[in-house]
Amino acid sequence: MLWSSPLFWIVFAVSLFWALGAYNRLMRLRSSVVQSFGSFDAHMVRLVALLGEFGAAHLVQRGRLLSDSGEAEVAALQGAVTQLSASLAVARARPLRADAVAALTAAREMLQATWKGAVGKLEEASAASEPVSAAAQEPALTALSIWQARWAEHSVQTEQAVRVFNDAVLQYNAAIAQFPASLLAWVFGFKAARVL
Repeated sequence: MLWSSPLFWIVFAVSLFWALGAYNRLMRLRSSVVQSFGSFDAHMVRLVALLGEFGAAHLVQRGRLLSDSGEAEVAALQGAVTQLSASLAVARARPLRADAVAALTAAREMLQATWKGAVGKLEEASAASEPVSAAAQEPALTALSIWQARWAEHSVQTEQAVRVFNDAVLQYNAAIAQFPASLLAWVFGFKAARVL
């Protein structure tokens, strides 16, 4: 009889221990993706705060340092920040869902393009304004260059967090695609994640 065969029970035990080990590995890799998203999320929250400060500074300085002609660009930037915040909230709840991460990626790209447009327009407006003297124009350009430096510093940190997240996603995706672990992934509903 098959049930009384010691070979059957040895194969069964080995298979069971392998399945437990493979499942635990998939769960560790999945957890690694979620944790690395948490680091990325923290950088994005700081970026939203930074851009909130930028918008507030623009409103305060509009009459003195920055021209009104950049108002539309700053409004577009605040719209892009709102879109990023909404996308980030959805992705934060489910960082392994490909559609949530795709929406977040699109929101980040839109924010980056809007930032470049807003800063470019504000630089043009500051340079084109007719100050009483060159010294009057200097504070606007200095204020803008400080914001650009803060943006650049934040971008470097964010790109590092993106690389860590993407590496975790690639390891997770490779693990769930590997046979025979792919059978466990199918049984337990592990789906491939998307890189940022």
